Amino acid sequence: MTVLPNAEWRTRPGLRRIVAALSADGDTVKIVGGAVRDTLLGLAVSDIDMATPLLPDEVMRRLTAADIKVIPTGIAHGTVTAIASGDHHEITTLRRDVETDGRRATVAFADDWREDAARRDFTINALYADPETGAVDDWFGGLADLAAGRVAFIGDAATRIAEDHLRILRFYRFAARFGRGELDAVSHDAVIAARQSLKSLSRERIADELLKILALPDPRAIVGQMATDGIFEVLLPELDADFAAVFDRLLANETETAVEPASLRRLSALLPADPAIAEQVASRLRLSTRQKKHLAAIARHRSDIVRPARQLAHAIGTDGARDIRLLSGDRASARAAVDALDGWEVPALPLKGGDIVARGVTVGPDVARILKAVEAAWVAEDFPGAARAAELADQMIGRTSD
Repeated sequence: MTVLPNAEWRTRPGLRRIVAALSADGDTVKIVGGAVRDTLLGLAVSDIDMATPLLPDEVMRRLTAADIKVIPTGIAHGTVTAIASGDHHEITTLRRDVETDGRRATVAFADDWREDAARRDFTINALYADPETGAVDDWFGGLADLAAGRVAFIGDAATRIAEDHLRILRFYRFAARFGRGELDAVSHDAVIAARQSLKSLSRERIADELLKILALPDPRAIVGQMATDGIFEVLLPELDADFAAVFDRLLANETETAVEPASLRRLSALLPADPAIAEQVASRLRLSTRQKKHLAAIARHRSDIVRPARQLAHAIGTDGARDIRLLSGDRASARAAVDALDGWEVPALPLKGGDIVARGVTVGPDVARILKAVEAAWVAEDFPGAARAAELADQMIGRTSD
């Protein structure tokens, strides 16, 4: 029997209180999914989810009686969130699928652990553990797959994908995170065959999963595989023909500068340097207005590799300037840009229109024109202080007077 190691999270007071409340009458509660998988792999555990045969109302009653705050976050599907000792834990009643259409499922509550496990996606995600003894339940070979670095669907791969088409993208993400060697052939063939079904998903779900893939430490291999498999023909037809070279350069620069991965920056690497295309992609993926502007600004200035980084930041912000240098620069220029922008905020011109008027310029268009000229010179001199800005204003006004 496989037993979880004595990971730190197993002794957290909040978790212990929840387990005690739900198992007080001899009922069972188990840790499920990622917490079990990641603990077995020796990885850090963030979310600790639980499952129980108890119905949601009974779960809430017991937790409330134990003075544990509980929120019915997804009670229609059997999920509540318990908050104890500052930790949040999702607790879900065992379920079975009644009907699925590839986008959502109608479920019924159940009391069979194996039946609950069977509705999950991959074998490595269908592992359950007793919170007291650490004993692991594995009905579908998840432990062997975890040891082999194999990501495989539970049962018939085509059926699992038909239940939720997003599992196509999840396959690639989990393969990148936990896979070693060749992709599981049966699962891989199934996602390729079903790739057109991605069109049925909401744009928000696609964007969320795609950005998670791009946020992985090094997604180059899996992104290349997705391109080879025709996945981007369905969800990102704007994929640039030379994306691989840009992606390689970007990740090399991120490593060189120790900059954290950023999904939008990496999405930019997949697209042509065309702001109209960037906006088109952002709109289709239902990205926020801020994200759309960021993508468009990167596309618009990608070829601007001569202007100093701080001057570029003055035009489009420090995040945009940093991303452009990481995308387009060599390692030296990327390093220089990151160093120049680290901890630096774009300053405001220490001069206002009133300062120009106070120097004798009549209120009107000349004020704005002079102020704009002063700002351009001030930026070119790398944002000197107020005294130098005043000197520049005097110079500009003197030229106007001449």
